[in-house]
Amino acid sequence: MSNITPSIIHSIEAINRDYICALDKLDMSAWLGCFSQQGTYTFISEENERRGFPIAFMLDDCYERLQDRVTQVLEIQDDSTEHYTTRHFTQLTSVKELGDNRYQAHFNYSVYYTQKDTNVSNLLCVGRYEDIVSIKNEKGIFEQRKAVTDTNVIPRYIAYPI
Repeated sequence: MSNITPSIIHSIEAINRDYICALDKLDMSAWLGCFSQQGTYTFISEENERRGFPIAFMLDDCYERLQDRVTQVLEIQDDSTEHYTTRHFTQLTSVKELGDNRYQAHFNYSVYYTQKDTNVSNLLCVGRYEDIVSIKNEKGIFEQRKAVTDTNVIPRYIAYPI
């Protein structure tokens, strides 16, 4: 029998909401706060994931690389990147208990982007998040977030995590 209660579902949906709100506001400190000290983030094409190819658009395989991602977005690429805003839409599709207050969660996502200079909006990519979430005191945190995109040809340079 599953121990997945409504409060667990709420905690998983809350950390996802915090994550996408942080990205949509480009609040990279809040984005980093969604990950545990052992957290990882990957953005990879579905084709590479399916074939087991470790080639990803973004691969932050330790917390220090997540911190580097924040520095890159806030300091390094600030004046060297064509900026855009995003809007994330997600749907929780499954939750599986892993033990030790850890859960595997899958969300479908679609991300739209608006170019700042033209105010034209387009679809950036669609796919699924494959997450490992730890829950302590009814608060979720990502141990792993993997964004697997169905969109093999992204319509623009990806400056920010998906």
